[in-house]
Amino acid sequence: MLCLNFILLIVLLLGASLGDAFPSDALKKTCSLSKYQFIVPHELKAMQKMKKEFKDLMLLSDRRCHTNLFHRRKSLAPAELSVPDRLMMVEAELDFAITMLELPAPTRFAEMRQRPLAFLTQAQEDLRDCMAIEAPSHQPSRKLRQQLQKLETARKTETTGCLEASAILHLFQILNNLQCAALRDECT
Repeated sequence: MLCLNFILLIVLLLGASLGDAFPSDALKKTCSLSKYQFIVPHELKAMQKMKKEFKDLMLLSDRRCHTNLFHRRKSLAPAELSVPDRLMMVEAELDFAITMLELPAPTRFAEMRQRPLAFLTQAQEDLRDCMAIEAPSHQPSRKLRQQLQKLETARKTETTGCLEASAILHLFQILNNLQCAALRDECT
């Protein structure tokens, strides 16, 4: 009986030590952005519908912005950035868009943005998994740091309405940048 208990203890210790040697999370994590190369039509249609509804709501209010967050020089186009920089840029854009879509809104618009919000949140999670795998300690280039600083400055200085309008009206540019990040080397 004592021998059986001793063997059981050794098996448990070996199992625990092998489990630490091969963490289950490390085996499950993969970079899977390929599903964003071609975004399915019903997702695009939901985003287009939300954008149209938002434009209709905008007609009722004045949302003038002082910062053009999504107008970039050609040198900062996704195709001109390294893959890790692209991933970081898109992650920042997704974070910005998700934050804006989570703001309180009229009931009809709040319902309409649930599907796009879920899609963007999933894309952000997938992107973060890729960044953790492919570029865990990547430092952004000077060009990217300037763009990220521009985004951060706008968050502090612009009105919430302006930021929300920028995120929603440029949602398809963010999706295009996501597709570019998913394509890796073939981005145009």
